[in-house]
Amino acid sequence: MFIKFTVRGGYKMSQNIKKCPECGSINLIVNKDKGEVVCKSCGLVIEERLIDFSQEWREFDSDDADKRRRTGAPMTYTKFDRGLGTDVGQKQDIYKLAGKGKNKFFRLRKWQYRISTAIERNLKLALAELKRVASYLKLPKSVEEEAARIYTLAVQKGLVRGRSMESVVAGALYAACRRHEVPRTLDELSEASGIDKKEIGRTYRFVTRELGIRILPSNPIDYIPRFASALRLSADTQSKAVDILEMAQNSELTSGRGPTGIAAASLYVAALMNNEKRTQREVADIAGVTEVTIRNRYKELLKKLNLKDKIKKLKKEE
Repeated sequence: MFIKFTVRGGYKMSQNIKKCPECGSINLIVNKDKGEVVCKSCGLVIEERLIDFSQEWREFDSDDADKRRRTGAPMTYTKFDRGLGTDVGQKQDIYKLAGKGKNKFFRLRKWQYRISTAIERNLKLALAELKRVASYLKLPKSVEEEAARIYTLAVQKGLVRGRSMESVVAGALYAACRRHEVPRTLDELSEASGIDKKEIGRTYRFVTRELGIRILPSNPIDYIPRFASALRLSADTQSKAVDILEMAQNSELTSGRGPTGIAAASLYVAALMNNEKRTQREVADIAGVTEVTIRNRYKELLKKLNLKDKIKKLKKEE
């Protein structure tokens, strides 16, 4: 059984406690000194010995916080050593040393870079490339972290051998985008990484299959806000496009069709219905599909969802 927790005043208490089991009152207080949850109405102690997860010091500036804090940065897959390693840096303290002591630390720094395993060297280069591509595509930190985790697992299982590092990085990023429902197309990843989109698709399928990563088909609705923003369409048109897509999903029109094409076609239809006309060429360029795809999906939507009469009526009203 899983128990969710909520934090009140730095203490963790179980979230399912919403009222007093004795009198049914919801007037509960947290006694910070004793670490107890007490009912204010009847005095019943509901929970005791709570753990205080808040910091035990006060800080007034960043320097004071650094001195008092006893932990480092959190672990992350975006660094080859997960952020746990130390580095012989070029701080001012080294330059204060005498000649021999200074040279000793510079030699240690040089050998620290040299002595590393093949996996560490690969991760150093690959994670730098991953950060570059993620920054170019403006991906959130959660996606970057997941992509770094997938790439690390791929390296540890030897899946990178025989493939270019850049294609595996792009495949891991695409898998992370799909898992976090952040809509990015293979064309965008191809442009950012400089790898052919067919190669990225092959690597993505290979990595997900070998690592046992289960990824659901992408939802066309996820692409609507990006496409609408790029086409400068109103919020009303965007909402209308989502309604059309939901109707299409209920009619099973989206199965077996590319999500970007059906999303772009629904936006094109919604723009026509709201008198915000955009050409099929404009919509196709933004979605990264051909005009023929837009035209075919557009005809299917009009036919299956009976939208032709509505568009004709709007044209007559004009």
